[in-house]
Amino acid sequence: MWDEAAEALLERWIALTGPNGAKYGRKLVDCYREPHRRYHTTEHLTHVLDVVDLLEAEAAQPPAVRYAAWFHDAVYEIGVDTRLTNEERSARLAEAVLRELDAPIDLVAEVGRLVRSTADHRIGPSDTNGAVLSDADLSVLGGIPEDYQRYAAQVRAEYREIPGPQFRSGRATILRDLLGRSAIYRTQRARELFELAARENLAAEIARLTG
Repeated sequence: MWDEAAEALLERWIALTGPNGAKYGRKLVDCYREPHRRYHTTEHLTHVLDVVDLLEAEAAQPPAVRYAAWFHDAVYEIGVDTRLTNEERSARLAEAVLRELDAPIDLVAEVGRLVRSTADHRIGPSDTNGAVLSDADLSVLGGIPEDYQRYAAQVRAEYREIPGPQFRSGRATILRDLLGRSAIYRTQRARELFELAARENLAAEIARLTG
């Protein structure tokens, strides 16, 4: 049975696609409600969409960014033996659904590109659509310490089958990469809102992982 958050997400999807997209919206929401998920859930999707709304003025194509936000974690499986990443599988799903919705070819291509860009969050200086999506996805890093620690615990729970030393090493490598960038966030607004807190949170988690 769906909760209020799931129903609210479906309403947002229909507002984006129109009523003909409702059946795809239901399937998408169910993707984020899969029982193995702990962080990449409907709560995460709602948060990303909210931040996209906040940053949309900095995007060249806000609808493309919104579609990409919907699909960016549609496929999220850990330890699956496949040559395709979750991001690639999510992008292919997005492209297939948007084609079924008769979306313009350029929109389909842009959404697929944006979803794939979330694999490493390395966004070019002129990629305003990618900047807004990446910043929305990474905005959790700039939360208050208690919220960040909850996020980190949820990520660990998703990777619960990975042995502790392996997880800590891999996680610390990812966080160091983010912390080593000249800016974690690509939009001016996100830097103002999240950059300082994100750097403090990342440094604190790295210390916990490696201490």
